[in-house]
Amino acid sequence: MGKTKILLVSASAGNGHTRAAEALRMHAQGPDVSVTHIDILKFVSPLLRTAYAKVYSGMVKHAPALWRHVYQSTHQAKRDGGGHALRRWAERINSARFVREIEKIAPDLIVCTHFLPADILSQLIARDGLSCPVWVQVTDFDLHPIWVHGHMAGYFVPNEEVAFRLREHGIAANQIHITGIPIMPGFSGHHDRDGCARELGIPAHRMTILLMGGGAGFGTVTDIAERLLRTDDDLHVITLAGRDKSTLAALNDLAARYPGRLSPLAHTDNIERLMACSDLVITKPGGLTTSESLAIGLPMVVIAPIPGQEEHNANFVLERGAALKAFDLLTLEYRVRYLLAHPARLAEMRANAHALGRPAAASRVLATILRQPTE
Repeated sequence: MGKTKILLVSASAGNGHTRAAEALRMHAQGPDVSVTHIDILKFVSPLLRTAYAKVYSGMVKHAPALWRHVYQSTHQAKRDGGGHALRRWAERINSARFVREIEKIAPDLIVCTHFLPADILSQLIARDGLSCPVWVQVTDFDLHPIWVHGHMAGYFVPNEEVAFRLREHGIAANQIHITGIPIMPGFSGHHDRDGCARELGIPAHRMTILLMGGGAGFGTVTDIAERLLRTDDDLHVITLAGRDKSTLAALNDLAARYPGRLSPLAHTDNIERLMACSDLVITKPGGLTTSESLAIGLPMVVIAPIPGQEEHNANFVLERGAALKAFDLLTLEYRVRYLLAHPARLAEMRANAHALGRPAAASRVLATILRQPTE
């Protein structure tokens, strides 16, 4: 028997969908499987690519109120309405190259980590144009109806609430698997805090905050880092600048003003080690970042959620006691000061985060799809 050919399809509209697919790819290494990961937006028309990537990112960044309206109105729209039919027609006629790529790869199994490929493949199956099983991995702690499609082999979801919503949308219970959201293998094992801290050159037992970004109402990452450093003379801050050289330069200047207390970093593929030596993370509540923090057992202060899906992610961790929420820079300072003054509350949040974490999500997804007959 040959290898089982698994195709992972994401969309680079936000990076969480891509990261979930990459996590599955990394976990699926082995002699009996062959894994390919493609970004659907590389195989659709420029018009559709713009609609799903540039228009989305533009609204989120520059017009969040408009995105909130779009998210809520499409959430409430009837699935048999004219707008829904028009959208699906437009997706179909603008994705012929994607369908040809599927035929070229000829997979035995497909997992979609974004709703767009799931929708297109659902239509293809309905026309008898595809015979292999197609699975859907939901990548937020929320379910927008746009994720729900007929003819899918099954759904992987982060929690019971999303499973409940799927059942209410008519998906059979035996097609729904509560696995969590796939995250990289590095989040699955135990990480020695002392060792991780030594890599960064910081005292292992100093109170440490990981700052992963800013947002509207908070200023730049540098603004937030400086505010944090002023709250407590013994606090250490790790900051991520990503690939933004100007931000990294500004953080390095700030680090020179607070010697030994600020660790500015560029893009890293070892975020799990930064989380392992931190006591708290300040972050936007994306589905993947939230899942990674929970897997490590790292309490969160969530900031600047994108309207819609990230607000629901925030609500999930807030309701379950693994996070606090800050609305602006002043509120953020208060939340941090509160947790520094109440270590028992921080410890409780850490225990709650550990309880919610699903570091084996990717392995559970793969175990399920590989048990499924491919004919």
